[in-house]
Amino acid sequence: MNHDDAQLETTLPSLLLVDDDEVFCLVLAKALTRRGYEVSVAHDVAAAVLICEEEFPEYAVVDLNMPGDSGLTLVQYLHEHNPVTRTVVLTGYASIATAVEAIKLGALHYLAKPSDADEVVAALHKDEGDASVGVGEQPMSVRRLEWEHIQKVLAEVDGNISEAARRLGMHRRTLQRKLQKRPVKQ
Repeated sequence: MNHDDAQLETTLPSLLLVDDDEVFCLVLAKALTRRGYEVSVAHDVAAAVLICEEEFPEYAVVDLNMPGDSGLTLVQYLHEHNPVTRTVVLTGYASIATAVEAIKLGALHYLAKPSDADEVVAALHKDEGDASVGVGEQPMSVRRLEWEHIQKVLAEVDGNISEAARRLGMHRRTLQRKLQKRPVKQ
């Protein structure tokens, strides 16, 4: 191999994309590949851990709500086993409670879906917070406050729906129905 061949053989930064939405993964993986990443895809935490056992990624984009273990479990695993992996949580079920937990467990940033590939890449490379982010003028709605409280209690009981329902004073099925709905914006 001559010197010119060695220059052509550059390695792309590795990125692990974990989301149970296969179509979303396909679209985002293509977009991230075009932006210069070597993307591996998993659709649940167990498959992601298997990929990590082969080689830890430099970057990870992790959904929270997946079948089996939550994405928070994977964020913690990535941080404990390779703290230099730059992890961003991307979720359609954004809440203050899960954002705080994700950051505490080692995520760099937390994005609510829908987010495009440029926003994901920017978040992967963001090292500091932004003090110029505006504070909302309107307080949260009662429905949003309820969603946030449910997420906080769920985080406290490690996702155990029966225990969360008991602590919230509601029937387990009622809590499951509430969790199946998308959170309200405000």
